[in-house]
Amino acid sequence: MKKVLLAVALTLSATFSFAQGKTHPNASLQLVRNATLILEYAGHKILVDPMLSSKGAIESWGGVARNPTVDLKIPVAPLIKDLDLVMVTHSHADHFDEAASKALPKSIDLINQPADKDFFTKEGFINAAALEDNRTWKNISIHRVEGQHGTGQVLKMMGQTSGFVLKAKNQPTIYVVGDALWTDEVKKNIKTFQPDYIIVNSGGAVIKGFEQTPILMEEDQTMALIGESGKAKIIAVHMDALDHCRTTRASLRKKADEWKISPKKLMIPQDGETIVL
Repeated sequence: MKKVLLAVALTLSATFSFAQGKTHPNASLQLVRNATLILEYAGHKILVDPMLSSKGAIESWGGVARNPTVDLKIPVAPLIKDLDLVMVTHSHADHFDEAASKALPKSIDLINQPADKDFFTKEGFINAAALEDNRTWKNISIHRVEGQHGTGQVLKMMGQTSGFVLKAKNQPTIYVVGDALWTDEVKKNIKTFQPDYIIVNSGGAVIKGFEQTPILMEEDQTMALIGESGKAKIIAVHMDALDHCRTTRASLRKKADEWKISPKKLMIPQDGETIVL
């Protein structure tokens, strides 16, 4: 019965989403790799969760291979050219690495979670701002929301993570979930902010020694999120780039096909791909 009810919810959600055909002037999202994104939004170029290391530059987290497991498809120089803002959900190396710290100008506007205030001070970013709740940056309203990066002992090990909700005039509302499991808090955020797009880290990651305790949404949790997503279109990232992520683009699409979720509702971009919003 639960599966039938979820299927109905997914169908209704997808149908409502397809009724949206509206695009927004100059709004787009480009997946760089993993959770690293370029948002063109409200006239600004925003870099989210920059992991800029070359292939294999970072240790293994899953006991399979060094990370990242694939190279960048976009050179770093054009990636960071003319940046207006950097947003970092948390300071784990797959969301802000040494290469990003070295490449980015220390004077760039940077928004981070309070738990990472000392980290960015130590890294020398003089315009880093720890966002407690919400603020207006330029012409964009930015809300910080909480994420749950695991359960039990694993959650204590992983620490604090956040997401961001962006709103601006004549722009889609975007919910960047960040590293999180599907929880009542995420469900509440969707109902509160009613986003047009939800960017979800669907990699199903685990850490070595705790393989039965996921730290990210996987296929089933992503389907549950879609069932509660309302009008929003879903953009799934954080796959096929790290050795501890068990959900792949192929496995997520297979699960979506089982639930008859169209690519118009659930978008799974390739590295370097741009989606017009």
